Amino acid sequence: MSSSASSAVNGGISFWYADDGLPAVREPLAGDASADVVIVGGGYTGLWTAYYLKKAAPSLRVTVLERRFCGYGASGRNGGWLYNGIAGRDRYARLHGRDAAVRLQRAMNDTVAEVVTVAAAEGIEADIHRGGVLEVARTPAQLARLRDFHAAELAYGEQDRELHDARGTAERIRVADAVGSTWTPHGARLHPVKLVKGLAAAVEALGVTVHELTPVTEIRPRRAVTPYGTVRAPYVLRCTEGFTAGLKGQRRTWLPMNSSMIATEPLTDGQWESVGWDGRETLGDMAHAYMYAQRTADGRIALGGRGMPYRFGSRTDNDGRTRQATVEALREILVGFFPALAGVRVEHAWSGVLGVPRDWCATVTLDRSTGLGWAGGYVGSGVATANLAARTLRDLVRLDSGEDGPTELTGLPWVGHKVRKWEPEPLRWLGVQGMYATYRTADRRETATHAPHSSRLARLADRVAGRG
Repeated sequence: MSSSASSAVNGGISFWYADDGLPAVREPLAGDASADVVIVGGGYTGLWTAYYLKKAAPSLRVTVLERRFCGYGASGRNGGWLYNGIAGRDRYARLHGRDAAVRLQRAMNDTVAEVVTVAAAEGIEADIHRGGVLEVARTPAQLARLRDFHAAELAYGEQDRELHDARGTAERIRVADAVGSTWTPHGARLHPVKLVKGLAAAVEALGVTVHELTPVTEIRPRRAVTPYGTVRAPYVLRCTEGFTAGLKGQRRTWLPMNSSMIATEPLTDGQWESVGWDGRETLGDMAHAYMYAQRTADGRIALGGRGMPYRFGSRTDNDGRTRQATVEALREILVGFFPALAGVRVEHAWSGVLGVPRDWCATVTLDRSTGLGWAGGYVGSGVATANLAARTLRDLVRLDSGEDGPTELTGLPWVGHKVRKWEPEPLRWLGVQGMYATYRTADRRETATHAPHSSRLARLADRVAGRG
C-alpha cells in the first residue's frame, strides 16, 4: 500500500468542501406550507430550476427542500467537468431521428457557455477555466474508439472539434503512452462547491425559500411530504439524481452509481513542467472503465473513476468515505498517466453517487395530470446537463400553466422519455458488479495484447448493461 494514499483524508464529503469550507445550514421546514412550485433536492438541478423559474416569473413562490444541505450530493463531489456530453444521444436518434438528437447536442454545446455567462453575471467565483475537454487514447483499441467517437461528434454537428496524433497530444499534455486524442472547446474546469454555494445564494437573493435538513419522504401529486410538514403546490419537481432511490416508490427508478476521486497535494513548477497541461483542459480517456481529471486552480490534480460502482440495495455512501483499495487504484491511474508524479502525495479521497436509468438516458418530464415533474439520470455528465434540464423544466412548467407556449427546449427528444425500472436485488447488484468487472478485464486485455479493436468482452458488457 502506498503511504501517500493511506495517509490521505478519506471522506468528509469531498476535497472541494475541505478546500472551501462547509456551508452554514439553513433552517428546516417549520410546518405545513404552500408554494407555486416545490423543488425536492438542493443540488445543481434543483437550484438551477429555482433560479430560472424566478427569473422568468419573479412573483412565483418557489420552495426548495433539501435533505442535508445544498450541494451535499453529486453537486458538491463531482470532478468539475462542465462539458457538452449528454447521456443517451444515440438512443434518442434511433427513437426520434438524427435531427432531434442533433438539436439536443447543440443545446448541450450552448449550455457550457450559458453556465459560464450566468456565473459571471451573478458574481459566482467558481474557478472556471474554459480550456475545453481533452480525451486521450493509450492503446490501439482505445485509438480506434477515439477515432470513432471523434467522427460521431462531427456527425452530430460539432465542427470545431480537433483530432490529434501522438505528437499533437504531447504538445498539450504529456500522458505516458498516449497515441492520440480528441479535443472540444465545449468544456471548462470549475470548482463544484464554489458553483453550488454561489448558486444557492443567488436563488435566495431572488426570493426562493430554501429549507435544509428537511428530508422528503414521499412525493405525491401536488405535495411533498416531510417529517416536519407537507408543502403543497401545483407543481412538485423531483431533482434528486443519485438519491432518488431513497424516496418511497422510487427504489428501482435510477440506480445510484458510485464514483470516487482523489486530489493530490499542489504540484511544484517542476512537476507541472514534466506534465504539461498548460491549457488546463479537463482530461479523460477512452478506457471502458474510464477516468476523468482536472488541473485545479490551486495546482493539484483531481482524478476520478468508478472504484466500487454500486452498493447492494441502492444504498448511498456515508459522507463520501471510500474504500482504501479504490484510493490505491486511482493513484495507480495517476502514476500510470504521469510516471514522474510517483512521489506525489494524495491528500484527499472521497466518493459520491450519480443517477443511472436502466437505458442510460437522461430525461426531463412534467406530468400535466398530477403536476409531478422530474429531471436527472445524467450518468455522470450532470454539471452542464443539470442546467439544460432546469431550463427545460422551467419551460414545461410555464407551458403547462399557460404562461408561455412551446419552446425549442420543450421539443427536445429527452422530454417525456420513458424507461423501464432496474431489476430487483440481487440481480441489480450482480449485474452492475459483473458489468464493471468485465470492463476492467477488457481494458487489461487491450493493454496486454495491443489488439487493434475493442474487446468482445466490452461489447458484451454494453449489451447486458443496456447501453447500446
